[in-house]
Amino acid sequence: MNRTATDGHYPKNGRVILHIDMNAFYCSVHEAVEPDLYKGKPLAVGGNIELRKGIIVTSSYAARAKGVKTGMHIRQALKVCPDLVVLQPDFDLYRQFSRKFMQVVYGYSPLVEAMSIDECYVDITGSKQFGTPLQIAGIIQTRIRDELRLPCSIGVAPNKLLAKMASDMKKPNGITVLRKRDVERLLWDKPCSHLFGIGHRMGDRLRKLNLYTIGDVAKADESFLVKHFGVNGLWLKQAANGIDESPVNPEREQSKSIGHTTTLPKNLTEASDISRVFLNLSDQVARRLRRQKLLASTIQITIRDPDMKTITRSHTISVPTENADEIHRLSVKLFQEHWGYGKPVRLLGVTLQSLQPKNTAAIQLDLFEYEQHPKKEQLNATMDRIRDKYGEDAILTAGMVGTDPSTMIRNHKRRGTSLQMDHLRERGLDE
Repeated sequence: MNRTATDGHYPKNGRVILHIDMNAFYCSVHEAVEPDLYKGKPLAVGGNIELRKGIIVTSSYAARAKGVKTGMHIRQALKVCPDLVVLQPDFDLYRQFSRKFMQVVYGYSPLVEAMSIDECYVDITGSKQFGTPLQIAGIIQTRIRDELRLPCSIGVAPNKLLAKMASDMKKPNGITVLRKRDVERLLWDKPCSHLFGIGHRMGDRLRKLNLYTIGDVAKADESFLVKHFGVNGLWLKQAANGIDESPVNPEREQSKSIGHTTTLPKNLTEASDISRVFLNLSDQVARRLRRQKLLASTIQITIRDPDMKTITRSHTISVPTENADEIHRLSVKLFQEHWGYGKPVRLLGVTLQSLQPKNTAAIQLDLFEYEQHPKKEQLNATMDRIRDKYGEDAILTAGMVGTDPSTMIRNHKRRGTSLQMDHLRERGLDE
């Protein structure tokens, strides 16, 4: 490609950003792996209907056309679409395909910011050698389709905000260009909730202030917005006018939290059952914590009852930890203090917060801990090496054995619903 011929398609001052959004990612992955079984069929990923009444996590476009929606209970989805095929999530498989599509994108710019397992921003301002922005978007889309058999939509814009909104305009398999000069014509008549970053709560507040459309916000007095929304008022004004100065950041921030939850096949009330679930969850989050060479100072638990009421409770410790037994002890203590045994639970989770790099953490230990700390570190390292080599079920304690999803360690995908970006970090894509 003649670089001079592409110069006119790039701004002299400014950026060209792509937002790449994988379409119906989980379902599309299953279709790609087993096209004879699933291609073109109404497909959904959700809980196991044989275990309990679950919800739809995502659905294929064929299923959506028949009325299946995300968040719908599986039984309800099967009523509106009797031929719906419901699959359990396979998170390991999704991570594999996520790595592969990210690798394609990295071939056209090192400035890639992964936002989730199925979407990313890429700054192609310096990628003129590969063609015009539209040509690069087309090449990436074609390669992902041909090499991975996956559909994606791509937004092309001068900033991240507009690129994100552009990728939502044509699904599946769309490529959309959205310039600042297009904002008034294409966006101002849309409701405020259409603007990326505005949730239901903010949308309700805007309507109460007689701001119904993006155009209303764009033309509102800045001081009025700041008065009612603080610093977010300035952002609202800029976003409604298509202004976003945030750069694509290829340096992924250290995880703000590491968490894992599991929905139980039956409601649990017994102390031994609940302790076992927390032990498995604590083991997994501690493993992920050590893999990222981090320590945690705050342990949070999540509890959900059969009526879907959910609470979280947390405790901060003075000495940060990476040990599953400490996380387990505190999780059980939090449960006893804030829920108690006898009341049924449907879902349990453990999340580690207040994370810090292990190599820079100042840990103050008492005499006993000082003597035991090196032994515990050595034991953790040994167990991690064995599991890395032989699998998660190579070492189990008696307290981990059971029949609920938190204990199904061989099949890693059934241990919960965490989809953080560890899979990129582990394979060196963010090094």
